[in-house]
Amino acid sequence: MVEEKVSFFDAIESNERKSNLLLGAMFLFSLILLWFCLYFFIDWEFALVIALIISSVYIFFSYKSGMSLIMNVSNARPLKKEEYPHLHHVIEGLSLSAGIPVPKAYIIDDPAPNAFATGTNPNNAAVAVTTGLLETLNQRELTAVMAHEISHIANRDIKYALVAIVVVGFVAIIAQLFGRMFLYSGSGSRKGGSAYLVIIGIILLIFAPIFAQLVRFALSREREYLADANGSKLTRDPQGLSSALEKISKYTGGVKSATDITAPLYFSNPLKGKPLTGLFSTHPEISSRISRLQSLI
Repeated sequence: MVEEKVSFFDAIESNERKSNLLLGAMFLFSLILLWFCLYFFIDWEFALVIALIISSVYIFFSYKSGMSLIMNVSNARPLKKEEYPHLHHVIEGLSLSAGIPVPKAYIIDDPAPNAFATGTNPNNAAVAVTTGLLETLNQRELTAVMAHEISHIANRDIKYALVAIVVVGFVAIIAQLFGRMFLYSGSGSRKGGSAYLVIIGIILLIFAPIFAQLVRFALSREREYLADANGSKLTRDPQGLSSALEKISKYTGGVKSATDITAPLYFSNPLKGKPLTGLFSTHPEISSRISRLQSLI
């Protein structure tokens, strides 16, 4: 059976639509969770107002400081001009082709071949590359991976990824807060005597962080497919990206500074051990990504 080919633009439009739905679901879920947490103790109208204020302030300030925090956690240092001049040239050339400002470049001293992009918008963006990536890939493959990361910036994927990190962290904080309020207030809360509310509260407490992570992982997988498609459109070389993915898949170690929070940002799964698959995976399977690349026109 011959696999149906799709255009770059169809692939980009499809993934953009799915990602918008997933991100909207994350926002809605976090607001509902916070509202319910507050409603357990105060009137619903006041709870809604407070929920909107708290969520807006938290997400705004976390979003603004997100890039610097991610770089610090990842042990990424600014890349000097005299270091890896070919990398500077690749990033500058691809940025020009994509029509965006040249992002700041960072290096991570780690043998695992990987990279990621982050920031709030194309005017405030950065790419980080491991030394292992530079040592593993040839010029064609490096260009393909950098086109993938530049596409994350041009597509505003970095905004989606950063907001996803913020929202998932927000949901975890709400769940912990609700758990403490529930345990220590008991029947003294305004609605503490309602068995239904208690049951709902316990369910939310247990499953809210898990649900948020699953949605975030789904969002991450869709954005990787989108960046693969748009990066290949930028270089007109899907085979170069396929070759890079094949080489990277053979490296079994992980990026030492990568965490569960930053893992979805990376070009490929940076965590050690056997990667999770399906709903619990941060990235699509490499074989699936290669298959989609080969189907692009």
